[in-house]
Amino acid sequence: MRLLFALLALPALAADFPIAIDHVTIAGRNLDALRKAFAAETRIAPEYGGPHSNHATEMAIVSFPDGSYLELMGIQANPDPQAVNDHVWSKALRNNAGPCAFAIRTPDVTAETARVKAAGVPVGPAERSGRTRPDGVRLDWETATVGPGARGSLFPFLIRDFTPREKRVYPAGKPTTDRFSGVAEVVIAVRDLPAAIAQYRRAFSLPEPRTQRDDTFGATLAWFPGTPIVLAQGTLPDSWVTRRVRDYGEAPCAFILAARGGIAGSKPSTWFGNKIFWAREQNLGWRLGMQPSAAN
Repeated sequence: MRLLFALLALPALAADFPIAIDHVTIAGRNLDALRKAFAAETRIAPEYGGPHSNHATEMAIVSFPDGSYLELMGIQANPDPQAVNDHVWSKALRNNAGPCAFAIRTPDVTAETARVKAAGVPVGPAERSGRTRPDGVRLDWETATVGPGARGSLFPFLIRDFTPREKRVYPAGKPTTDRFSGVAEVVIAVRDLPAAIAQYRRAFSLPEPRTQRDDTFGATLAWFPGTPIVLAQGTLPDSWVTRRVRDYGEAPCAFILAARGGIAGSKPSTWFGNKIFWAREQNLGWRLGMQPSAAN
């Protein structure tokens, strides 16, 4: 009974919808370094989540009240070298690429993969995986890859829990922080913006996106209103977004959090009428944006 009351007291998880962010992944060689840099820049200490069962990676988590979270992923101490080499995000891990993937949650992986496949988008088989938390709690889930490229790159991968999802999202029984309500947007670097727009519209039955150019960010952007998806094509052959696609393929290049209060800082970007403040990349090692709750 005590456990039941504790679970009922947890923050409510966001309702499922076609593109409901489950989590976003930041990759680097050393998890401790990722955690220290994040804590120093944001004043939020990531919680250690434990090693994955793949004998290659381990993770830390920064969870939010809406049920989404940031996953900081590094290479385990004394890993299986072949497992690291074979990992789907091996290049991103070895090269401290930062943002590398994202997932959306679904109550039925089989049904969702069938729907996406019927829309003409390739999908992979469901795969079971998991990890054990430092406190010994076992977590189990299944995932499936959607679209071409590495898992969670151009398209999010799908995830469904077999064990209670709250145990994966809230290892301490509550969100890591309440300063941010959740992951607001995933910025995906793409080669050909019209082609990527067409693929997303087909996969998720989306209307035409809004578009704008941000020369400071170095990209032309497309955002599908009502979703967390922003596609970004580099404006110049040598822009960082263009180089990012050349190095890692079409995949997330930045994540934006929804802030619960105002944010002080330098002059923000304005995307589709919303202000975006950026953390200091030279300190963090990757691009993290923060969108104040007062933004319209």
